Amino acid sequence: MSIDHYTYRVTWSAEDGEHVGLCAEFPSLSWLAKTPEAALKGIRRVLSEAVADMQAAGEEIPVPLAEKHYSDEFRVRIPPQVHRALATEAAEQGVSLNRLASAKLAA
Repeated sequence: MSIDHYTYRVTWSAEDGEHVGLCAEFPSLSWLAKTPEAALKGIRRVLSEAVADMQAAGEEIPVPLAEKHYSDEFRVRIPPQVHRALATEAAEQGVSLNRLASAKLAA
C-alpha cells in the first residue's frame, strides 16, 4: 500500500514552538520539526514505518480517505425542537429540509 494516498496536514504548534506533521487516518502519529517541509517528511517516514509494522503483524491498515467510497447521505440525530425549527426555516425559504441542511453543513 502506498502512503502517498493518505491525508497529511502540517500546522504550527505554539505549545512546541515547531511545525507538526499529522495524518488524518493515523491520529496517534505526529512529527515535530523546525520547518513545514521537514514536518511533512517526518510524518511520512513515521507513517511508512507504522504501516510496514502493521503489515508485518497482519494488522488491518486504515484505508486512505481519498480511496473510500462515500454515499450521498448520512443520518444525524437532532432534538425535535431543532428539527421543527429547521423545517420551518426551510419552508419559509421555499427549499427542502435536505437542501437547507446541506447548505448549512457546507457553510
